[in-house]
Amino acid sequence: MGHVVLGLVQCSLGDGEAGNVDRVENLVRQAAFRGATLIVTPELFEFPYFPQTQDPMWFTYAQPVEGNPLIARFSQLARELGVVLPVSFFEKAGAAYFNSVAVIDADGEMLGVYRKTHIPDGPGYNEKFYFRSGRSQPEQGGYRVWNTSVGCVGVGICWDQWFPEASRAMVAQGAEILLYPTAIGSEPEEPDNETRLPWQRVMVGQAVANAVPVAAANRIGREQLKGGPGLSFYGASFVCDHRGEVLADLGDGENVQVVELDLAQSNAYRDAWGFFRDR
Repeated sequence: MGHVVLGLVQCSLGDGEAGNVDRVENLVRQAAFRGATLIVTPELFEFPYFPQTQDPMWFTYAQPVEGNPLIARFSQLARELGVVLPVSFFEKAGAAYFNSVAVIDADGEMLGVYRKTHIPDGPGYNEKFYFRSGRSQPEQGGYRVWNTSVGCVGVGICWDQWFPEASRAMVAQGAEILLYPTAIGSEPEEPDNETRLPWQRVMVGQAVANAVPVAAANRIGREQLKGGPGLSFYGASFVCDHRGEVLADLGDGENVQVVELDLAQSNAYRDAWGFFRDR
């Protein structure tokens, strides 16, 4: 593939389901209006970040892939706008629950689902209470890539971005760009532990090591659930190119940015450096 116009969406998501989804759709439309053909949105954008607490009530919000109203809505949106959309959602599959992304092509077809591999478990990020790892079902889990209308796309989810084997596995399968829907912010028991820069750096390093563009979309704002510690999401959504140059940083406010990437150039650069020849 040649050029892809990447859109990044960053916003607050502490409202109810309807308000959050409407907000994200509006920002996706803004990105598409500005020319984006591939648009990344934050992790689990339907809801406030509910894993800051352990509340069984949230299991009632999970939906299977088949008949999922969020996937149906964003499939229609992708088809209308002619854009590729990875959509983060809370998946119910039989008796299991997953933190998942449905990859929707520009014609509205859902190409497949990735289930988050690395599940965090710490103060304010109690995801193991809710989600199984995608690796728990080998026939459906594991790192995946998709041949979309804009190129071969690899998608991880939040905590996956800290593990270099995730990016390496996706690029080894042919990914030309890596995308990370994200929800990350303050550490409730370590208020002085500022993770924003290390969070960006680890992904920039993976961009360099794999010679591939990387983009991450985070949420913003303070979210306080009953019984939870409260989290402040710092935004800092960004995209860097195959050499690790940061092309856009969305700061700490609501923002939409659009960046043009030359995948043919990054593919040629990767081949010339021989990372996958010599590894």
